Amino acid sequence: MSAKIRIGIVGYGNLGRGVEAALAQNSDMELAAVFTRRDPSTVKRRTAGAATHPIAAVDRYVGHIDVLILCGGSKGDLPEQGPALAALFNTVDSFDTHARIPEYFNAVHESAAAAGHTALISIGWDPGLFSLNRLLGEVVLPQGATYTFWGKGLSQGHSDALRRVRGVKGAVQYTVPVSTAVESVRRGAQPQLSTRDKHTRECFVVLDDGADAQEVRQAIVTMPDYFADYDTTVNFITEEVLKRDHTAMPHGGFVIRSGKTGTGSEQVVEYSLKLASNPEFTASVLVAYARAAYRLNQLGQTGAKTVLDVPPGMLSPKSAAELRKELL
Repeated sequence: MSAKIRIGIVGYGNLGRGVEAALAQNSDMELAAVFTRRDPSTVKRRTAGAATHPIAAVDRYVGHIDVLILCGGSKGDLPEQGPALAALFNTVDSFDTHARIPEYFNAVHESAAAAGHTALISIGWDPGLFSLNRLLGEVVLPQGATYTFWGKGLSQGHSDALRRVRGVKGAVQYTVPVSTAVESVRRGAQPQLSTRDKHTRECFVVLDDGADAQEVRQAIVTMPDYFADYDTTVNFITEEVLKRDHTAMPHGGFVIRSGKTGTGSEQVVEYSLKLASNPEFTASVLVAYARAAYRLNQLGQTGAKTVLDVPPGMLSPKSAAELRKELL
């Protein structure tokens, strides 16, 4: 039996805990270490086994980790951690600020390629699996339009961005599709929809003591890449209400491609997800792609890559022969 793929986790929040749980479902992998900004002695792990260390100790594990899964936020963590850690390890991350993926890709690619490492960026369900769905829709129905709707659900990335606003003690954000827009797309009408036409954003915020609510609201609704292009509602609540009503993390969404084939036949393709736990599902995607990152590196394919660059068969622990027999 071949050796297991050794996985490291950077960041032990909801996503990091989800990765740890997902590794238990993949028998060809094992957890080598967890790295956190918190005092490791205060971290309560879901499983026994691999040790928990400060992030500053990660370089001690060079040569002892095959793939490092980065579970930090896209706004403040990954822009620094992604390029820095790709110089030391093969990595997988879930960077999800769509507008900044090209520049993030370039930064990580330069670092990973120079070190001979493989770095899979923006891995998750969107960007990630939905990116593949959009690609398939375009190539199969080249004359048409693609629409992506998210929610209703709690967005980890946008919630993290909220919590980084000065004066915010705690917060969550829900993305809500505009129902009239969804109905129009499903009918095959191919409407012209702006970002604002497709979704609204609902924020539930706990203020720090002494924070100015109006200043916090303005900082949120004008935040580029996150809220400025949407109709955003900011609700101020107590910490008790946040803990009571907003601890679950459901999410989901759908990608719709509407188009016509050669003789003018109308075709609509829809892919959807309904998730009870957004971080656990995203973590499961990260773990599958960690397997691909390891295999690609073994083949000498280095530098940054996205889901659009990874052959699907590399995600599976099964052999190519098994996949042909069971899934074709």
